Amino acid sequence: MPEQSLLARLPRWLSHWLGYRPDPPKPLPQYLVWFWSFISAFCGLSVLQALFNYSQYFIDRGVPGIIASYGASAVLVFGAIESPLAQPRALIFGHFLSALVGVCITKLFSLIPDEERFNSVRWLAASLSSAIAIVVMQITQTTHPPAGATALLPATSDAVWNLSWYFLPVTLLSSTMILAVALLVNNIQRRYPTFWIAPPKPKAALPQTNPPK
Repeated sequence: MPEQSLLARLPRWLSHWLGYRPDPPKPLPQYLVWFWSFISAFCGLSVLQALFNYSQYFIDRGVPGIIASYGASAVLVFGAIESPLAQPRALIFGHFLSALVGVCITKLFSLIPDEERFNSVRWLAASLSSAIAIVVMQITQTTHPPAGATALLPATSDAVWNLSWYFLPVTLLSSTMILAVALLVNNIQRRYPTFWIAPPKPKAALPQTNPPK
């Protein structure tokens, strides 16, 4: 069953905040687009930083105040909300798969017994991680450009490298929080997402009939 049909079965007060509209929304004036892009990006990034900077649970585990690649995600999820690259599937899985690739590749490089040699080739681990992450996102149809930076971080950031496998749930939580803010703020006067799993198929054009002579 198409996801739009599933969303249509939900109560209107709920389906609205999940991006469902019975009719296509009318375009907003440009100044309102700018206004809501600013408000949503400010709220989304503030929520992330408040969570990781003030929660003792995350402070004790050395989690950075924000994973830097989410600044770039904010551009898409709050500023280009109709782009396929900004939809939940790409946001959640793009970051998670890239984080997984980054941790795995960097851990393989860390098997080099000499720590000095490992540090000298971390740039290579970063390049390989991002390149593999791009292909993984292409294969899984979860391309989210900021996630390319997420793949780099285990090799380039000591704070992220020290998180080890804990970087994966931190990434997943960050994506979920960004998505939650997007669902709330982007649906006040705009519509987000345009799809959850797959874009809706275009309606088939009706066959043209020649008028009778």
